[in-house]
Order: sequence, then C-alpha cells, then structure tokens
Amino acid sequence: MPNPMQDSPILQDRLPHLPWVDPRTRRLPGILPVEGRDWLRVDEAYGPQMALRDRLIAAQGPVVHALLPEARPAADELYAAVLDWLREAPGFRLSDSTVTRPDGVSVPLDPDEPLLTLGRLVQEDLCLMERRGEEYALTGGILCFPASWSLTQKLGRPLTGIHDPVPVYDADIAKRVARLFDAIRPEQALWRMNYLTYDDFVLHQPRVEGERRPQPTDHVFIRCERQCLLRLPKTQAVVFTIHTYVVDAATVTAEELAALREAVH
Repeated sequence: MPNPMQDSPILQDRLPHLPWVDPRTRRLPGILPVEGRDWLRVDEAYGPQMALRDRLIAAQGPVVHALLPEARPAADELYAAVLDWLREAPGFRLSDSTVTRPDGVSVPLDPDEPLLTLGRLVQEDLCLMERRGEEYALTGGILCFPASWSLTQKLGRPLTGIHDPVPVYDADIAKRVARLFDAIRPEQALWRMNYLTYDDFVLHQPRVEGERRPQPTDHVFIRCERQCLLRLPKTQAVVFTIHTYVVDAATVTAEELAALREAVH
C-alpha cells in the first residue's frame, strides 16, 4: 500500500499482550480495568511514530482532526488531563509554552487547538464520545492511525452508526456497549485490545464505508490496538484512546500465529 507519509516500517519489538490468546480479551468486548496511569503509554516506537504523526498533522490536518463545536469543553478537559499525565511521565519536559518530547522535539502548547496539540505529544489517537439521547456519539478526535475508517465520515454518529459495517456489532452488542459506557467511572479507566494481520506496515489507513481492506495473504505483520475508555469528570465525556502496535509476525511463535490467523477468519 504505497503511502508518501510512511515508506518504511515503524514497528514495536513485540506485543505487550496477545489478545487472541488470553480468554479474557479474545471475545467481544474483552474489557479489563486499567491499572494506575496506564491509559497512556510511551513505547520503543515513540520517536518514529511521533515523527509520522507530525507529518500527517502538518499535511492532512482536516483528515486526521475533527471537533464539533459542542465538544470543545470535553476537548479542553482532555487537554488538561493529558498535560497532567505528561508532567509525571519520564522523558517529557513541560514549560508554560512548550512540551519537549522524549525524542527531543519541542511542541508548542496551543490551548486553542487542544486535540491537534495532543496529537503531537502522545502516541495514542484520541476520540471523544458523548451521550446523545440513547447512545454515545463521536464528537471529536485526533486520528492519525485509522485502521480502515474515516474520522470525518463517522463524526457526529452514534456508536451503532459508527459500527454499521462491522457484522458482529449487532443491536445486542450496541446495548451492552452503551451500558458499559454509562458504567465507566472517572477513577477507573478500562481497556481492551483488538487484533488483525496485515501484509503491509502502513499505520495511516483511512477508508470510507464500503471500501474493503485488502485481505492479507502472507500475514507478514500483526496490528493490534490497545483501546482505553476514560471518563472525564467535569464534562462526563468518554475518551476513547487507541495505541497502535505493529509488529513483525515472526515475533510470535508459529502456534500463536496459527491461532491468530484462525481467529481473524
């Protein structure tokens, strides 16, 4: 999949968790509690992933960023929460006007563009979900590494509308997810992890509904998203974080890879 933004692999050394092996995470929704501050992570791919994020935000801002006006209070609250996290994170240096990242890049702090600023500071993509009637809707996000979906197409939609193309996401799952979102407490974030195989390494893979992902034949790479759900205490918005891992399939055993290929079919 040719991509002018990324012409070589950006890989982690290994997956921190094999979600298709663990019985707690291999079936939907596969939710577990986050321990401590672990809703954001910095791993060995931070530098190259952040360099790619910088390029995408600079060149394709309207593709990777969207925010409904009514979601601005939630974006501001998330901005403050992430900066609080960074103040205690090793390798980050914060001043009143900038954050120097672990890779040495200084990022100007721009509270007028909260999500765009955060997109240059953390590896996670960040989506805001807010209750609209009976469901939660996507009201904003910074999405540099989409896996076959489009932020602008999904913006404003409820969860059932977002997951229309997903066969297993039926009305029963939708009700369970809405109840799950309602039960999230600010003091206890939750996480889950998905899993797919790919023949290419590209992180930025937006697609609109009806545009199918090429089916892998060689299963060269494993792509997993560690997704966290966090309740913001003031606005009550739910933050959906996505930390993307791409690893060489050779980093798992032959048995683990066979189980993954079985699981994704």
